Amino acid sequence: MDWISFYDFKHSVIYVNERHRDVHYRTIAEDIRGYVPPHSANVLDYGCGEATSSDLVAAAASHLTLVEAAPNVRAALAARYAGNPKISVLTPDEAMTRPLGSFDLIVMHSVAQYLTAVELDRLLGVFQRLVKPDGLVIIGDIVPPRLAAPAAAMSLLRFGAENGFFWAAVGGLMRIFLSDYFRLKKTHGLSHYTEAEMLKRLKAAGYTAKRAERNIGHNQWRMTFLARRG
Repeated sequence: MDWISFYDFKHSVIYVNERHRDVHYRTIAEDIRGYVPPHSANVLDYGCGEATSSDLVAAAASHLTLVEAAPNVRAALAARYAGNPKISVLTPDEAMTRPLGSFDLIVMHSVAQYLTAVELDRLLGVFQRLVKPDGLVIIGDIVPPRLAAPAAAMSLLRFGAENGFFWAAVGGLMRIFLSDYFRLKKTHGLSHYTEAEMLKRLKAAGYTAKRAERNIGHNQWRMTFLARRG
């Protein structure tokens, strides 16, 4: 099993219940929508996951392209948004073939931690080609190297308390210790970056970048970076 295979199936480890899943994706969609340019924007959401609230982003955009590597998740996305002409669903390989400068906004949220540094650098290079010269690339949910697990646990409990699934979140934290997630974490690992390391990597990839004031999503211990072609 790898990370794509893990996320291709429903787990109570990922989302403690349906409310957690839906509030999680709604929060992300609302945050992304705030970055959509006001006029006829083409948006790419790379590694979008289940993305149950992407219609909120699409409503603010000219077109939204969802990219997901996990085949079952991708099929569910295609079925969910089949009736919305402003949303298309692609594989990563299909997205890579889009014409140069296709997108005003590219978002990759909560994906970098599952990539090696080499894989991340490759994608940053691809995004350089796909984003318009005046477009914006957002890399969200970057995990710092210190206190990542305790911070994630506390953020989930706070998020649960605010949204009516606190006790389900407590149970979910207990289940995760017995799950494939920790076994995968040991074998495949997660990538962590400090703010300085991430800014240096973005600069090396040809971007002018800065850290956003707040992270996309509920976990404010993690970081979002805003990058434009240098």
